[in-house]
Amino acid sequence: MSARPLSTNPTRADMLAVLARWVLGGFFVYMGMQKAVHPEAFLKLVRQYELVGDPFLLNTIAACLPWFEVFCGLLLVAGVAVRGTALMLVLLLAPFTLVVVKRALAIAAAQGVAFWTVKFDCGCGAGEVLIWKKVLENSLFVLLSCWLLSGRGRPLSARFSLFGSDETESEIPELEAFNGAEKQFPSPLLSSDGRGRSDASRSANAEPP
Repeated sequence: MSARPLSTNPTRADMLAVLARWVLGGFFVYMGMQKAVHPEAFLKLVRQYELVGDPFLLNTIAACLPWFEVFCGLLLVAGVAVRGTALMLVLLLAPFTLVVVKRALAIAAAQGVAFWTVKFDCGCGAGEVLIWKKVLENSLFVLLSCWLLSGRGRPLSARFSLFGSDETESEIPELEAFNGAEKQFPSPLLSSDGRGRSDASRSANAEPP
């Protein structure tokens, strides 16, 4: 069964996907640059989560992660490797959001306050924020990334996926039309079993021994 051809005409959903790409890309470029220009401050924020104890690994994360976010943001804005970049953002945002929620719950329990009032600098580059707003924001970005993963915005992307073709064989109408015509009007030189008609005629007209 052949694959269904992908529509080359952009729809309203594709245009919204482009807007989602620009929003996500611009956000990560901005936030990544905010952390990249202050690596020592970002290093302190990473250390507060107590997930990594090795100094070399901590320094590597603080030095590389902001530029990786900038790189992902630029890819989204340009419409290159959209699917892979959206997957990377999901893998970054989902665990980070869980870690932030865990720390916020610990602070709320230690201070005896409601979760909705907990505020601290989570390390995203926006400074001190209310954590429930950050969780809501990250959840929205995860949903947008998953939406892009589904293939939305493909016609308006420079290169939606780096590996493999964005098209299938069934997207070549000329080839399908040729194959259909060949089946409907078989070649006069060939019989249904693939032998030449001239050979079949000679066999039929041959005199019995």
